[in-house]
Amino acid sequence: MRRGLTLVELILTCTFVGLVMGIAVPRAGAALDALRLEQAAHEVAGALTIARASAIRRAAFTQLIIDEGAGRIRVESAGDTLFERDLRSLHRVSVRASRDTVTYAASGLGYGVANSTIIVSINARAETVTVSRLGRMRRSW
Repeated sequence: MRRGLTLVELILTCTFVGLVMGIAVPRAGAALDALRLEQAAHEVAGALTIARASAIRRAAFTQLIIDEGAGRIRVESAGDTLFERDLRSLHRVSVRASRDTVTYAASGLGYGVANSTIIVSINARAETVTVSRLGRMRRSW
């Protein structure tokens, strides 16, 4: 009775595994990118919600500061940093915005802006978070 595999069987098995991996790995990478993008956009939306709620709760101006170069967002109120995320290092995304700061007044309304747009992107995919003058936030992709 023979034990082990022949060279032909090993080559066929390796070829099959290579083909399956060649199909599965790129799809897994795309799925992972989609999850990273979704989480980063969720964090931007959360930061806007925190900024608006803090402005109302503290009865003070609160700002969401977007640093496009560093890929970082930060919520500040009266000199206090309430929330900060480095989206580039956490999720490998880039951040672009129509304005570098979104400010909320004590009433929860946007202050000094018409509409602000924040675009979070990775590779060819992007999600957009828009803030209206009324301070309302909307996500789209």
